[in-house]
Amino acid sequence: MTPSPAASRFSVAIIGGGPAGLMAAEVLSQAGIKVDLYDAMPSVGRKFLLAGVGGMNITHSEPYPAFLSRYAERAPVIAPLLRSFGADALREWIHQLGIETFVGSSGRVFPTDMKAAPLLRAWLKRLREAGVTVHTRHRWLGWTAGGGVRIAHGEEQLVITPDAVLLALGGASWGRLGSDGAWLPLLQQQGVIVTPLQPSNCGFDVGGWSDLMRSKFPGAPLKNIAIGLQGQTPRLGECVLTETGIEGSLIYALSAQIREQINQQGFSTVEVDLLPGKALDKIQAALAKPRGSRSMSRHLHSQLGIDGVKAALLRELAPAEAFADPLMLGKVLKALPLTLIKTRPIDEAISTAGGVPFEALTETLMLTQLPGVFCAGEMLDWEAPTGGYLLTACFASGRAAGLGMVSWLKQL
Repeated sequence: MTPSPAASRFSVAIIGGGPAGLMAAEVLSQAGIKVDLYDAMPSVGRKFLLAGVGGMNITHSEPYPAFLSRYAERAPVIAPLLRSFGADALREWIHQLGIETFVGSSGRVFPTDMKAAPLLRAWLKRLREAGVTVHTRHRWLGWTAGGGVRIAHGEEQLVITPDAVLLALGGASWGRLGSDGAWLPLLQQQGVIVTPLQPSNCGFDVGGWSDLMRSKFPGAPLKNIAIGLQGQTPRLGECVLTETGIEGSLIYALSAQIREQINQQGFSTVEVDLLPGKALDKIQAALAKPRGSRSMSRHLHSQLGIDGVKAALLRELAPAEAFADPLMLGKVLKALPLTLIKTRPIDEAISTAGGVPFEALTETLMLTQLPGVFCAGEMLDWEAPTGGYLLTACFASGRAAGLGMVSWLKQL
């Protein structure tokens, strides 16, 4: 983007130093606009860095139609953002920072060193060289009666009057990293309609495990299984039992549907296929073989390899009469019902649903209720599973908001 001579007379404030805010800062600074970025934490990008602890999954390589479908009912409003800056454009942008990427066996895209910190360092260096000023330990407090932007810095309270403002404050998960959802009432006070925040990509509680399950199996991985909602094709993957229920990637992928069922009826029952690689008739035939003096537990182990946490979960959830009926037990092994009654607390979730609805924004992500105030990132009302989809949309929305701010300022 070629800077406009007229653009240099403008200054903007970006509230929030995650991927969305930093991407908008880059777009605006490239247009020659003075950018001051404020973040409440001692440093920017804290949740971004945490996301990279186990390997920085930056985006996904799957074809665009499948990629877009991950945003479910919000796909139509996310589509323009991804068409402008999707997975391929994001990878190219990372390469321009001097960070190479590769596609893993699952299709997920990672930096070659799997780390977030080098990418963030290179990015912040570029932003500083472009003139972006970062103010840490500066918390946004809303607006004054005259429209000034209130910022707290220690015991001091500042009032700034930028030409435009971007809010990129995240959702409400991992509040200790800065995303605490404290911005909701501040927008509601200005007449902005906000959808309540809810956990997404989260774990769930069951009605109550037995003492054995609570004491022996928290943290135990359930591998090579499939889980689906009743009536749906189950997904392959793995998850982890907890003291109160279940969590992990397979559950996260279904979390939006599970959560909405709980909201509607107070519970959600998923079906766990403990042997997704075996057909039902083969399982039933194996179970029907004579077991002699062997216990059912040993029979399940010898014939089907069911032991450990899988055996414990089967005993926990299967009806007692199933263990005397090979046909019934086979069906239970393929569709073990697990009833979930509530999400884990929002601060434990990977991400959140809810926030500022797109219906409250213009196409350029400006609040219709507050001209000159834009929103981007996870504080918008959308959700997606893990796998690079969350970060991609945060980057894309930050870029879109930055471009929208440039266009709006040019009209002043």
